[in-house]
Amino acid sequence: MESSRRHVPVLVIGSGVAGCAAALTLADAGCEVLLINAGDTLADGNSDLAQGGIIYQARETPDAPPDAQALEKDILEAGHDYNYLQAVRHLCQQGPRCVESMLLERAPVPFDRNEDGSFNLTREGGHSAPRILHCADYTGHAIMQALSAQVQHHGNISRLQGRTAIDLLTSRHQARNSQYRYAVKNRCLGAYVLNNDTGETETILADWTVLATGGVGRIFLHSTNAPGCVGSGVAMACRAGVALANMEFMQFHPTALYEERSHRRSLITEAMRGEGARLLDHKGRSFMRDYDPRGDLAPRDVVAQAMMNEMLHSGSPCLFLDVSGVRQDLATRFPTVCRNCREAGVDILHEPIPVVPAAHYFCGGILTDLAGRTSLHGLYAIGECSCTGLHGANRLASTSLLEALVWGMSCGQDIVQRLHTEAELPHDLLDAIPDWRHEGNEKLDDPALVAQDWATIRHTMWNYVGIARTEARLRRAFEDMRDLVRHIHDFYKRTRITRRLVELFHGAQTAYSITQAALRNRKGIGCHYRIDASTPSAD
Repeated sequence: MESSRRHVPVLVIGSGVAGCAAALTLADAGCEVLLINAGDTLADGNSDLAQGGIIYQARETPDAPPDAQALEKDILEAGHDYNYLQAVRHLCQQGPRCVESMLLERAPVPFDRNEDGSFNLTREGGHSAPRILHCADYTGHAIMQALSAQVQHHGNISRLQGRTAIDLLTSRHQARNSQYRYAVKNRCLGAYVLNNDTGETETILADWTVLATGGVGRIFLHSTNAPGCVGSGVAMACRAGVALANMEFMQFHPTALYEERSHRRSLITEAMRGEGARLLDHKGRSFMRDYDPRGDLAPRDVVAQAMMNEMLHSGSPCLFLDVSGVRQDLATRFPTVCRNCREAGVDILHEPIPVVPAAHYFCGGILTDLAGRTSLHGLYAIGECSCTGLHGANRLASTSLLEALVWGMSCGQDIVQRLHTEAELPHDLLDAIPDWRHEGNEKLDDPALVAQDWATIRHTMWNYVGIARTEARLRRAFEDMRDLVRHIHDFYKRTRITRRLVELFHGAQTAYSITQAALRNRKGIGCHYRIDASTPSAD
């Protein structure tokens, strides 16, 4: 198999809000950036699917967002005080500035406004006030359109699409010169990357590498995530020995469209409940106030767990979202939901929407600081693949796009400083990194085998490591995933590499890591709902 080789100052892997924000911040400062992603367009991940919105409050003064303390309180309450306080305050303080400079000025997004020209701010579960900017119910798509246009026309940003990252390059693991393997400080040097179209494996050496690879939801049977969200960044970081955190905290969105003959789960935005929609049981009864005084606007973990409890007790395969109380025109305010429901045969103007919880957002991941730096020198992680500590044990609605934006820009600014202050990588170190070598039999890449392994992963994670967990379920998942990971690892070594095989390998590794973390944490809290454990007090 042929190989190509290049060296770039900064490699950004992933093209969602986080990756684009980092690339633009770097490029605007004069840095050359190579941005790669696995899909055919920049908008191939979860960012483009985000419906609800992004948190914003106009600032009275440059350094004092008026809503910072109230937002901090809401984030901590939703996260069960398991959050990293510095990360929460970083988001609350930097958020307004980042939204203004990037999404209102640098890459203007047409957020909905009122008749007087002010922003039409909405409210979602867990929020004490309306503070969410939106573009109808396709906010992520609108933001990605704005960012993508700027990225595509920037002279300092090179793009490679249809590229699947295989593994990180590090001085300790790949360097052929044994002297580098004795160095105490390991360093990230880029990544091996697969060209999905040609099958060519490329060696991309980089002074600084940024993982912005998105979520992990597709390792579960029912998910709202984009197809490629299988935890690739988490798996690569894990293999490189990078610190991970909060891996047990997988957030399940309460309202995904239920279709009996399909595992496809289109998101029904939480903003509908913010505008007056109510959850109903199979008899048409509103039930959420039986579980929480905030009712339908309780945080997501509370609502998802209440829904599962109702479904288990009634035997109903789904519940219902009554949108008759929504105060705005449905077709104008929620066109994406209306279209998806119509395609599924549901007329939301005359009947409630059948809904079920689905795997949605990963609150754990690669441990980072406030600039996105990881425990491996030279490697950053931003967006959903990272764990900043912001979300704690459960994410507050509409914080994800803002976290991606804030940490993407913070990461870019930090790398700019380090490019100016740290010496370039030694040429002999870069020369010591070999190109990818893989002697596999192409015939072993059987789609039926890959499909069966994926079915095992997704059913195991949904049934045993899903919304409600027990010691027995987690132990069964651990044993099953341990054996499967060993099998897939051997299969991976013997088989010629393809995107399908790389994603299976990454997904299996991520699923195993999540299962291990869930088994280790015996105390139920937030998204990690242990039926057989008591809820701990906050530290």
